[in-house]
Amino acid sequence: MPEPRSRPVYIGLAQLNPLVGDLEGNSHQVLAAARQAAAAGVQVLVTPELALWGYPPRDLLLLPTMLRRQQKVLDALALALPENLRLLVGGVTPLADGGDCPLHNSAALVGDGCWRMVAAKRLLPSYDVFDERRYFRPGRQPCLVEIPLAGRSLRLAVTICEDLWADPRRPRQPTYDCDPVAELAPLAPDVMVNLSASPFAVGKQTLRRELATAAAARLGCPVVYVNQVGGNDELVFDGNSFVVDPQGAVLLQLPSARPASHWVRLDLPSGRLPHGGTAAAPSAGSPRAVTSPQEDLWRVLVLGLEDYARKCGFRSAVLGLSGGVDSALVACVAAAALGPRQLRGLLMPSAFSSPGSVADARSLARLLGMATTTAPITPLMDTFAQTLHPALGKDPDGLTAENLQSRIRGALLMAMANQEGRLLLSTGNKSELAVGYCTLYGDMNGGLAVLGDLYKTDVYSLCRWLNGPGALRQRRGAGLPTRGALIPEVILSKPPSAELRPNQKDSDSLPDYAVLDPILKKLVEEHHTPDQLIAAGGDPALVQRIWSLLRRAEFKRRQAPPVLKVSGRAFGTGWRMPIATC
Repeated sequence: MPEPRSRPVYIGLAQLNPLVGDLEGNSHQVLAAARQAAAAGVQVLVTPELALWGYPPRDLLLLPTMLRRQQKVLDALALALPENLRLLVGGVTPLADGGDCPLHNSAALVGDGCWRMVAAKRLLPSYDVFDERRYFRPGRQPCLVEIPLAGRSLRLAVTICEDLWADPRRPRQPTYDCDPVAELAPLAPDVMVNLSASPFAVGKQTLRRELATAAAARLGCPVVYVNQVGGNDELVFDGNSFVVDPQGAVLLQLPSARPASHWVRLDLPSGRLPHGGTAAAPSAGSPRAVTSPQEDLWRVLVLGLEDYARKCGFRSAVLGLSGGVDSALVACVAAAALGPRQLRGLLMPSAFSSPGSVADARSLARLLGMATTTAPITPLMDTFAQTLHPALGKDPDGLTAENLQSRIRGALLMAMANQEGRLLLSTGNKSELAVGYCTLYGDMNGGLAVLGDLYKTDVYSLCRWLNGPGALRQRRGAGLPTRGALIPEVILSKPPSAELRPNQKDSDSLPDYAVLDPILKKLVEEHHTPDQLIAAGGDPALVQRIWSLLRRAEFKRRQAPPVLKVSGRAFGTGWRMPIATC
């Protein structure tokens, strides 16, 4: 028999950065991408999950006025959409049966002046940061849409985010009672699309690719994966949208950590590129080059801070510069995200601050081109001691005196943030948050914890990368100096210290970070118990001590600022440990 006649189809991917709840503004982004796609000859344009709402909309979904706004936005979008273009856009479907969770997480098909909801998300994640069963009911049927294209139909399978993650050959939790990809196989789709809002985590891009490749092989058709990009609260969406063919070859890769719109021509029914053809004609940027894990992490931190500030109405930031590695890295991220002229560093030396730390902080500030102010805290500490002496029967000492210094600094930083309308950046890392090596209402003060999901060893690793040749392109693109080290070597080589008492070092109170961090990762991210770590050869006293510190610090973490999530399990909305427990 002769082979089926090849027919091309042009599918566009719109990797967008929405603002949660801004249905009108988000629809304008969608429309701009649609007009750009139509001008390039795209026939079907795919956007991310809940693209009209931004992900995650959380309790905004409970407001009836928001649902009425969606109706108006979709009506307007349908009328304004270019002719000969079909659009798949993420939204919600109200269910009028009076049952619980009266919404579907849906995809709308828009075109020819009208729109209709065509797909409902089958698998609703309720783990880590996800809480979709609070708002949505799962769809019960697979979705195959037939789209007429110049006298023929495109059989398009539509899935939404988690629907791709139920491959039974990959053991994972939670388990689901259906496999949406398997249920699509008998329908023989030409192409499967996945509208996604998948937050960044180190290594997650590889897992997404594996799942999409497996789905393409199971269905015998290309998979188009379109992911949200941008920061929304503590979550950062990296984009990294792509297209794979049935053999697993990557036909198109969109960039990381920035909006982009691209298209791909597929020859059906093979699902491959035309012979000798090009994968895409980029309309915003270029396909993603090979990057290192440190570069991906850097991009996401910069994007997360930039969007958190912009979407919350801040144009400038302030942080305490101590001369240590954490505040140095936060200053670099903030300079890249906001610009060094929008950044102010406050130096707050005490009687225990080494001259070198003050000099190191000033040296970093000069390299970055950021302004600094020095406000010594010794006079304030003396006043606190005099005021507290009658109540305590002596001057505050020990841990009380150390925490007072930190809280004085926190008060000064908050005053500057209030007075100048700046976002205060907390500089603590995940190791410190885990074991409580931080002070409530002191160094924990802030509107955003930039490094709160990076262990101390990760901080050093990222700083080393930032100083090396692999970071020159990113430094140049952010307007940062490109000659020599960005973070002075003296900052990286000196022992970590809070400098709250004479000759203090972190190692006086904690195990070396090279020992501490792997144990914390097992406990926090991999759900290991102390008994498991001890059985695997861990020192019993050390493991039990770290476990005790982790549990006792829960009340502090409950009051911490939002943490930019970059791992599989961060402290924040996905961490739900009780404070009062055995």
